[in-house]
Amino acid sequence: MLIPKPINDTQRRYNRLCELGGGRGGGPARTKVEALLRESGQALNRIAHEEITKHLAAHPGENPWHVCFAVGLSWGHLARLDLEFTAAAVRLLSNWNDDDLRIARRFHNERGPDPIEQSLIGGHMLFGRVTLPPALPGTLTQYRAAQDRWQRRVIADRPRYIGSWNTTAMFMVALFSDTELAAQLTTPTVLLPPGGPIFAGLALLHRANVLSDPPSGSQLDDEPVPLGVIFENNVLFEKLHRGQSGWNLLDVHSGVYMLGTRLAESDGWFSLGGRT
Repeated sequence: MLIPKPINDTQRRYNRLCELGGGRGGGPARTKVEALLRESGQALNRIAHEEITKHLAAHPGENPWHVCFAVGLSWGHLARLDLEFTAAAVRLLSNWNDDDLRIARRFHNERGPDPIEQSLIGGHMLFGRVTLPPALPGTLTQYRAAQDRWQRRVIADRPRYIGSWNTTAMFMVALFSDTELAAQLTTPTVLLPPGGPIFAGLALLHRANVLSDPPSGSQLDDEPVPLGVIFENNVLFEKLHRGQSGWNLLDVHSGVYMLGTRLAESDGWFSLGGRT
């Protein structure tokens, strides 16, 4: 149940809870794990709100969905988060051109520039075929309607690199720009990304008997995933949410992310106290 070589405060605190036990099957106490997820998720989400607010403010006349898609690529660790990358990606999503593609490809991480290019190709194609509201929605119901349109097109076209992350991340990023609306997300009205570190974190919680059910699908987040799999994992976020008050599914999601990530730099994002 312990996380080998924990890399951030969330993981170190989680290991301490595992050592203390008190939960089902000898695992950590569920309420204490949920409290840790809430604290970690809310700490990360304060940073996320600041980041998307800054990037949207830098592009006041542009399509806000393009900005959110670009930031989603960075949050998915396909590209480095940088205002210059976001600017180039936003221009590409509106008007494909070689100059901006060269700029965008420079911001790659260890997976190289191809995931950036392929994601932007897929995004450019989808934006040309899906009509989304000109402004970010003001209700969760409107978000869900927009996400449904986007997902239907993804299923129909199956563009390369538009997997579970790029199918859902743009809507998650957009929600971070509106903290009051995000606070209302307590059921999976808007679906959040289920793969990568999120899958790893959910699997960890299942092995520790905090969750009764394992996550569906796989850890890969760049391949097409049935919507049912995405929904099933979002139901797991909802189950975790029920154990604490004063948080939302974005908080749950970010807390699970901190539990499952292997990014060494996550240790510098925020610090938690030593309480257990």
